[in-house]
Amino acid sequence: MPFSPFQRRPIRTINRVGAVLESRGIRVDLSADALCRRAVKATGLPWVADPQVDEALDVLTSSIIDDARLSTFGALVIRARLHGILTTRLRVAELIRTHPEIRDIEITPPIVIAGLQRSGTTMLHRLIGADPQMRSVGSWEVIHLLPRKHEKPGAPRARIAQTKGAELALRYLNPHFFAIHAVEADGPEEDVLLQEYSILSQVPEAMLSVPSYAAWLQRQDMHQSYEYLRTLLQILHTQNPRPRWVLKTPAHLEHLDTLLDVFPNALIVQTHRDPRSTTASFSSMLAHGHSMFSDHVDASAVARHWLSRNADMVNRALDVRAARPEVFLDVQYTDLIDDPMGQVERIYAAARFDLTDETRARMAEHRSGHAQNAHGVHRYDLADFGLTAEEVDEAYARYRQTFSL
Repeated sequence: MPFSPFQRRPIRTINRVGAVLESRGIRVDLSADALCRRAVKATGLPWVADPQVDEALDVLTSSIIDDARLSTFGALVIRARLHGILTTRLRVAELIRTHPEIRDIEITPPIVIAGLQRSGTTMLHRLIGADPQMRSVGSWEVIHLLPRKHEKPGAPRARIAQTKGAELALRYLNPHFFAIHAVEADGPEEDVLLQEYSILSQVPEAMLSVPSYAAWLQRQDMHQSYEYLRTLLQILHTQNPRPRWVLKTPAHLEHLDTLLDVFPNALIVQTHRDPRSTTASFSSMLAHGHSMFSDHVDASAVARHWLSRNADMVNRALDVRAARPEVFLDVQYTDLIDDPMGQVERIYAAARFDLTDETRARMAEHRSGHAQNAHGVHRYDLADFGLTAEEVDEAYARYRQTFSL
């Protein structure tokens, strides 16, 4: 069955009214200049010029305006998201200016989970994140990175509560999305969402149709993005220090060489699953996500774009593996589903990190509360997105041959 978007009636009403206003020249201003002015006004802090970041913002906003075909509701949400990113950047710059010692905090070589989307990365990340000795990036921290003005150290209740409100709103807006990827306000989240603050990340490309930004991004040196990620991890460490970070995002596959420059001796845990399954599942996830921001989603075009992008990503990861095989640990999706704790034991042994009885109990408790399909069954098929198994096999030929998938 071809992809069919889901949209609540109030959102349809907002978009119809917005279309009328737009026909009269009234629209949400998403220009880089307007967003920068709003951020400066909101924080009272000066804009910190940076050639790569400024160019990235110009390219991104131009691509959103020209290519994304946002609905009115989508434009309002994206403006709020970009406003949050830019105001946070200004506050981070001020924090580092007044506390430069933050940059001296050591980040112990992290465990980095990097596999194709829908290959068990989220399950594994959240399982390891249940260890009280492991530090992961919380969903609430991604959205509300810095403490509120009068927040007591170690008491981020207001930030967590606000994020839970956003989680409920997302559940209302698109309940089907939760059957694909359950968002948890107080659970671990992908650190690519921290890289979004650098304006150099795959996040916009995953949410919207922004081909000119996506093409520009692939030509960029991503060291600045990963260095900014390190800075944000250092800031988060000051709020809640723990011995070891566990990071996770499929996007790292594209830049493992850069990641290892910034985080030397990181352990790369690469998960593997038949690309036919990951492609169909991720295509469904992408289409549902895009439909929250646009009434014009070409699900087949989105799926084909990401088939090419992901195949290139795993091939680039294979190149890094050839140069640095000692930093990789492989986890098969079927093994993870059949024996999750067995795979965790392998990872902890490779990372030389203790897997205590208390940690085992915490992980068992986590697993019991996160049953598969708890938010509904996610059904998907390559044909829904105009793809065939043969096309997927051809795109991933090198990867499939390497790992016998």
